[in-house]
Amino acid sequence: MRMLWVALSLVVPFGGMTAAAEEWTMASGYPDGNFHTKNIQMFVEDVAENSGGQFEITLHSNQSLFKLPETKRAVQTGQVQLGELLLVQFGNENPFFEVSAIPMLADSYPAAEKLWALTKPLIAEALAEQGVKLLYGVPWPVQGFYSEAPIESAADVAGQKFRAYSAVTARMAEELGMIPATIASSEIPQAFATGLVSVMYTSPQTGIDTQAWDFTQHFTNIGGNFSMNVVVAGEDAFESLDEELQQALLEAADAAEARGWQMSQEVTAEQIATLEEHGMTVSEPSPEFLAELKAVGATLTEEWVAKAGPAGEEVIAELGQQ
Repeated sequence: MRMLWVALSLVVPFGGMTAAAEEWTMASGYPDGNFHTKNIQMFVEDVAENSGGQFEITLHSNQSLFKLPETKRAVQTGQVQLGELLLVQFGNENPFFEVSAIPMLADSYPAAEKLWALTKPLIAEALAEQGVKLLYGVPWPVQGFYSEAPIESAADVAGQKFRAYSAVTARMAEELGMIPATIASSEIPQAFATGLVSVMYTSPQTGIDTQAWDFTQHFTNIGGNFSMNVVVAGEDAFESLDEELQQALLEAADAAEARGWQMSQEVTAEQIATLEEHGMTVSEPSPEFLAELKAVGATLTEEWVAKAGPAGEEVIAELGQQ
């Protein structure tokens, strides 16, 4: 009788079992309050819903698994299946990775959307060659300069130390007469506190994430450009999924891209208001400073085209900037 019970105990649960859910790990780079992270959280929920609970993603935010620049390599090597990247950090690998960071090239949301539409297929192809599948991209909000004193022209920042987050922002600083230093977003408060930098060019979102009102007084709202964050998967991991789970992931990605662009636009006014509520002075650039920035943007665009070649020339021509 005991032998029969053991046999039944092995058979009955097996007959009632369902297929095990696919379980993936994702590394992202920003705090949970950041709109990029909120969008990713909804993406994760959509994947689960689209798959009927058969595809579960565990999200590790705020660089808790990998530093932001290390995440692409982690995806390539299969340490995680999914990752969020600040794409411009990899501009040394391919010029199209950094095009969204060129100041004044696409300085409005309609222009940024057009630039993304033109370059997304080229970026997806370049990432695929590295074993990485592009799922979706979302822009950062408007960019501006954080400083202790007002900025009326480049002369006001000449010689100052500038926080850069990419080669493009470093080149912009050099053209404006500043001294760039590459600083991760999580290290910004300490960099200002220790005098390593005194000016930065970034979004209101990053200003809030780092509580920029503790170390700067002014935000000069440039608009400037809309640097892209992308969410990617390892090609091998994606190909290992059955067709239904692939579709669940891709549908969630499409929804996240559309939602993310809308969120990026909607949070701008709210975030600028938050800076003002914490005592920061928010202003538009003076005509002189704006003209200087446009000249810098033209120079950096020429440098970028020289690297990007005929494909880059075609993108700029279609964008309507040449």
